[in-house]
Amino acid sequence: MTAPTPAGTPAPGTAPGTRDRRSRPRRSCLAVPGSNPRFLEKAQGLPADQVFLDLEDACAPLAKEGARHSIVDALNKGDWTGKIRVVRVNDWTTHWTYRDVITVVEGAGQNLDCVMLPKVQDAQQIVALDLLLTQIEKTMGFEVGRIGIEAQIENARGLVNVDAIAAASPRLETIVFGPADFMASINMKSLVVGEQPPGYGADAYHYILMRILMAARTHDLQAIDGPYLQIRNVDGYREVARRAAALGYDGKWVLHPGQIEASNEIFSPSQEDYDHAELILDAYEYHTSEAGGAKGSAMLGDEMIDEASRKMALVVSGKGRAAGMRRTTSFDRPEA
Repeated sequence: MTAPTPAGTPAPGTAPGTRDRRSRPRRSCLAVPGSNPRFLEKAQGLPADQVFLDLEDACAPLAKEGARHSIVDALNKGDWTGKIRVVRVNDWTTHWTYRDVITVVEGAGQNLDCVMLPKVQDAQQIVALDLLLTQIEKTMGFEVGRIGIEAQIENARGLVNVDAIAAASPRLETIVFGPADFMASINMKSLVVGEQPPGYGADAYHYILMRILMAARTHDLQAIDGPYLQIRNVDGYREVARRAAALGYDGKWVLHPGQIEASNEIFSPSQEDYDHAELILDAYEYHTSEAGGAKGSAMLGDEMIDEASRKMALVVSGKGRAAGMRRTTSFDRPEA
């Protein structure tokens, strides 16, 4: 029996619209070692938006081959309802990558949403993965182009080339920051992944995060922050997650079930903000209509709203709706 399709996504064999596919909620992206059957089973019942089954860092070299088959079984037989299903393969500098992709996609392609490619350094690595996925889809009779790609930026070269990487394939859905390898690649003086290096008075990650975010938004992609390795320190996780959320990131990796609730909360709008965004949309629609006087701007209480207000409200409203939020206020039309 195959796994149900995640809620809100097209059934296997049906190509989703690019915009719809890229807008799937990824507030919390749970990393699961592909070589651990117990974790593969447990992850199915956790409230993460996305689960990525890992063949890279979480799998020892001798365990990778067996993990491929464990992942295929988990995707085909498990119940991943409501979750985006992703597999992180090894990077193109290794000898494992092509076999990771072939085994997983041929074996479970109809129950897979995305392939995550780590340590992406240039656009051609994304092009190569796209080509391999296309060949497999054609060979297996799958819908061509349905499986997306997530690109992980983990070193200086990848960051310098991130604009070209973001434009490399219509399959791309997200750009992901990988802080641990990135910190090592630039010789950052810190051993705590995601924390600020000692002796630096500003935010050492601001440029990196913004650079990735600009490339992602330029090409209508989601931007995802990477892991926080002190898994018992939920307060520390919240602090770094709030930083990414404040910039506009869509979500963050979680390495432990205890981080999921925090991530889902931080990358969702507050109820107050969500209600206000919906009111702005209703008010703007009314006041720009013939019944409302076809105005270019109007007042909502003490606040002037216009087209720019509508665009900002759409972002907050979209995140709230994707998170399953329900409004608690309604717009009262002015009396004629």
